Amino acid sequence: MNINLECIYCNIKKADSLFSKYEMDKKRKLEFMKRVFKTISMTEKSDTSPYINAKILRILNEEFKLDDIYYEVKKEYNNLLISIEDEILKNIYSSEDRLLMALKYAMVGNFIDFGAMNKVDKNKLKQIIKTASEQAVDINEYNNFRKELNRTRKIAYIVDNAGEIVFDKLFIKVINQMYPNIILDVIVRGKPVYNDATVIDAEEIGLCNMVKVVGNGTDIPGTQLNKINQESKEIIDDADIIISKGQGNFETLSGCGKNIYYIFLCKCDMFTKRFNMEKFKGIFVNEKNVKHIINEI
Repeated sequence: MNINLECIYCNIKKADSLFSKYEMDKKRKLEFMKRVFKTISMTEKSDTSPYINAKILRILNEEFKLDDIYYEVKKEYNNLLISIEDEILKNIYSSEDRLLMALKYAMVGNFIDFGAMNKVDKNKLKQIIKTASEQAVDINEYNNFRKELNRTRKIAYIVDNAGEIVFDKLFIKVINQMYPNIILDVIVRGKPVYNDATVIDAEEIGLCNMVKVVGNGTDIPGTQLNKINQESKEIIDDADIIISKGQGNFETLSGCGKNIYYIFLCKCDMFTKRFNMEKFKGIFVNEKNVKHIINEI
């Protein structure tokens, strides 16, 4: 999905907000914002918002020699969701359709996003998790997904955020149990960016004990196919089904033509407009059907 004006405004506000966390000097901030505007002015038509976002964050890292600025946040939300993991798994196993319920929990976990939002309201998170079963999933899309799983050889599962990855683990657990012959590989971010999950997060929540987990080699908060490493590209190219979590992965993969099932919550105004959806409602859609439900803005 190509970047639009609304995404540019959002990137500028995010840059302003992050810089202000570390420095209040107005002259230094002005020079930083000049670099941000220059970076944005040099964008190509095909550039995506996550790609531009990564370039801006690199400027921020140059200014302050930062590393993983969301390290503590990621640990906090990994631990928070691990603390309710057993309870959620019981809810999944006691439901009429384990796969569907696990998908819905994976969907609502996408709320934990410090890239799309400046903060994550824990009370709102608890409410969204509690009402996960009420998230609407297109029945035709879901039935097609189940049919495809019956003849699938390999799945590439592209995760999004820390914390959320715990619910991804449960979804993957159910897929592995129901379809034991499927080889499922997980792709995470290659370098720290926002609260996006890396191999460290996958190890922390026990996902690496279940499946192969690969870092994609980049600090882009999405999956830019022409920027990720060869190993990740081969996993994606060889997969019969790709499961893509989150808005950033949608923005970078949409239009590529691969057999991708996107799962995310609409968390920003641009996404609610594009999908004619209330904020924090979920989307489950295959790449080939995106054009039928999206509004160009």
